[in-house]
Amino acid sequence: MTVEYPVAHEDAGDRGRYVVYLPDGSEAEMTYRRRDATTIIADHTGVPPQYRGHGIAEQLVKAAMDNARATGNKIVPVCSYVVAQFRRHPEWADLRA
Repeated sequence: MTVEYPVAHEDAGDRGRYVVYLPDGSEAEMTYRRRDATTIIADHTGVPPQYRGHGIAEQLVKAAMDNARATGNKIVPVCSYVVAQFRRHPEWADLRA
């Protein structure tokens, strides 16, 4: 079951995350660190167990891809989930650093 949740982007300069604040107060996130001004390294994606299988992790990664495309940034996938999403979405190939 896929439920669309709003994805927030929190950027603290050298680190940041895409986050979904879930109804029970927990959070799902995809975290990153900056390699340079135009490249982020996606290093972790996590969704609480009770929300897995709802498409939230994919929503987080898609938000990161949409933002990268809008800002001209590139992404280095280190997190295994982000690596898998790059394989599933060949249309994102131009966003890979």
